[in-house]
Amino acid sequence: MNNTVIAAGMVVKSMAGHDSGSYYAVMRVENGFAYIADGKLRKVERPKKKNPLHLQKTLTTVELAEITNKKLRSALSVLNRSADNIAEESDKLV
Repeated sequence: MNNTVIAAGMVVKSMAGHDSGSYYAVMRVENGFAYIADGKLRKVERPKKKNPLHLQKTLTTVELAEITNKKLRSALSVLNRSADNIAEESDKLV
């Protein structure tokens, strides 16, 4: 799906799995896997291990220095709200 390099601090969109369509921040990259968090279901302290091929990069980044779950939720809320609105609009078209 995505052959570009994923790095810590990038905001990505999950494209596969039960969390597909949601936006996350990459907390770190280790052994070929990205560890992602959203500050709500996946806390900064316990990020989810995800295959980078299942992630889509965005042009947005977050500063990971002194990041808290609350700050991360706030930063990602705009993206997740816009994704929800797009999904609702597409449901109305059907």
